Amino acid sequence: MPRRFLHRHQPSAPAARWIKAGLGTAIAFLAIWLLGEATGASLIVAPFGASAVLLFGVPDSPLSQPANVIGGHAIAAAVALLTDHLLPGGPLNLAGTVGGVIALLGLIRLTHPPAGATALVVMLTHPHWSFLAAPVIVGSLILVLVAIVTHRLPPRHVYPLPLPDHARPKKPRVAEWAAREEAGDAAAGTVEPVPVEVERSVT
Repeated sequence: MPRRFLHRHQPSAPAARWIKAGLGTAIAFLAIWLLGEATGASLIVAPFGASAVLLFGVPDSPLSQPANVIGGHAIAAAVALLTDHLLPGGPLNLAGTVGGVIALLGLIRLTHPPAGATALVVMLTHPHWSFLAAPVIVGSLILVLVAIVTHRLPPRHVYPLPLPDHARPKKPRVAEWAAREEAGDAAAGTVEPVPVEVERSVT
């Protein structure tokens, strides 16, 4: 039984991958900090550290995709701001908000684990409504943009993940018919004509 708790299920990966993840994380937070210094806004919050682990370390996870990162943080912050400003404070509100955010993100398929921490930060610090825009949306957007650039460097990773087949737009009917006609013409062109013998009438 103890071995189950101590076993490292995480598969091994080349050292270059994790070195690149560390460099990408450092660049992302440096960019966020510099932007905050230039604008006078505080753009770094603790949940972004956990987001960086997913974005730069596990880019092929569905939980690391841009929609999950930006959408997860934004929805978590918005829900928490609403409950924090409109409902009485206390442990029930805090617990219900964090639990509700996790359930909601799962139902709409935008689960991003650090977003649960974003909701918790709101409930503990009681920020202004502007917290949703900065640092949440601005900071998560910078993280995603830096991740997109970083994963184009060797060793490369496909990020964001490509659309699955069922989510790709279908071809228009006209294009589909044209493709079928072209296929039919091509098939007809490969058929060799069968010689037909013409019987001569004997007079």
